[in-house]
Amino acid sequence: MNLDPAYIQALIIPWSIKIITALAIFIIGRMIAKWLTRMIRKLIGKSGLDEALVKFLGSIIYTVLLVAVILAAIDTLGVNVTSLLAILGAAGLAVSLALKDSLSNFAAGVMIMIFRPFKIGDFVTVGGVSGVVDEIGLFCVLMHTGDNQRIIIPNSSVYGGTITNTSALPTRRIDLVIGISYDDNIGNAKQIIQDVIYADGRILDDPEPKIAVLELADSSVNLAIRPWVKTEDYSAVRFDLTENLKVKLEEGGISIPFPQRSLHIYNEDKV
Repeated sequence: MNLDPAYIQALIIPWSIKIITALAIFIIGRMIAKWLTRMIRKLIGKSGLDEALVKFLGSIIYTVLLVAVILAAIDTLGVNVTSLLAILGAAGLAVSLALKDSLSNFAAGVMIMIFRPFKIGDFVTVGGVSGVVDEIGLFCVLMHTGDNQRIIIPNSSVYGGTITNTSALPTRRIDLVIGISYDDNIGNAKQIIQDVIYADGRILDDPEPKIAVLELADSSVNLAIRPWVKTEDYSAVRFDLTENLKVKLEEGGISIPFPQRSLHIYNEDKV
C-alpha cells in the first residue's frame, strides 16, 4: 500500500474538490429547484386549476428538477451518468407497465380537473350511475346516491364515457305526459293544466310552458306538459305538479283513463 504523502495528497485533494463541488451543486441546485417550483405553482394556481392538481404538478416539477440536480452532482464525481439514465429508464418502463391502470386513472383525473365537466356538489350521471359529486381525486371520483350510498368510480371510467351533468345549467324543463279520456274536452283540460302551472310561483314564465296534444293513444289522449323551472327546484316542482294536476283535473270532471282489457267468456255448450 502506497502511503507516500505526495501520493495521498494527489489523491485526496482532487477528490475533496469533487465532493465539495458536488455538495455545492446539490445544495444550491435544491434551493433553486424549490424556488422555481414555488414560482411555477403560483403561475399554475392563477389559471384556476384545482388545488389538488396544482400541488401534484408542483411535486412532479420539484422531483424532476431535483433529479436533474442530483445527476449533475453525480456527474461532477466522474460517475457515468449515461449508464445511470439507461438503468433509470428501464426501471421506469417496468414500473409504468406494472401500474398502467393507475396511470390511466391518473391521466383521466388530470383531464377532469383541467376541463372540469363537473364540480363538487353537482348531480351527474357517469360510469352508468347517478349521484352527487363529493370529491374529485387524481385516481377516482367519490359520489353519493339519492338513498345515500357511497359510489367510487375510477377516473378512466368517468372520462372515457358519457358524462351527464344535471346541475350544469341554471334551468331545466319538466316533461310530463297526462292522459285524458276521448270523451273529455281537450280545451277544458288544457285550461285546468294551465291554471295549475301558473298557480305555482316556482315555474318560470320564460321560457313559456308548453301544453300540447302529444299522441292519440289506444285508451287516452296524451297531453305533453313542459314547464321550465330553476335546476334546484326541479324535483320538488315535478312531484307537486304531478299531484296537483291529478287533483285539479278530477275536480274539473276530467278523467284520467288507465289501460283496460275486456275479457269475453263463451259457453261452448251454447255455441
